[in-house]
Amino acid sequence: MTAKVSGKASARTGYDTRSMTGAKLPGAPSTIAGQPQSLIFAESGEEMLRKAIALTLHALPQTRAKLFERLTREIISIVSNAGSAMRPWTCTVHDGTDGSRIFSGGIGSSVVIDPTGRLWRARTYEDFETTYNITPTSCEIVSIVPVYIHMREYLPSGNKNTD
Repeated sequence: MTAKVSGKASARTGYDTRSMTGAKLPGAPSTIAGQPQSLIFAESGEEMLRKAIALTLHALPQTRAKLFERLTREIISIVSNAGSAMRPWTCTVHDGTDGSRIFSGGIGSSVVIDPTGRLWRARTYEDFETTYNITPTSCEIVSIVPVYIHMREYLPSGNKNTD
């Protein structure tokens, strides 16, 4: 399914926020909790994540991390909406030591946006060198270093490494 994206890109963000909301997807309600329908709305959090990745890949590289973070928050809001029959969906955001943004899901996979705006698919534990602060009552990440050689890069549709 494709949705038409139109409008002018904002000079500040590089992407058109009007293109992200307000469009009605076939078979989807026009509003969720009184808010305009999202272009990433789908029947599951996983499908919305796929759409969020595709939209992010078509944004300007320097805007991708902020856009993707906004879209993942939108997914969480949609699946958490009262009356939603969707499975829970989570995403924790971390700063990598190299300036990357790391979006870790609840099922052992992550999306990494490196400092140049490239998107990478990673395994939450295996593809990072992580330092933890472990106390009797908590375990917190102190630093997280992406190891890109173990990851697979997401590319826009039509390229070989696209998932």
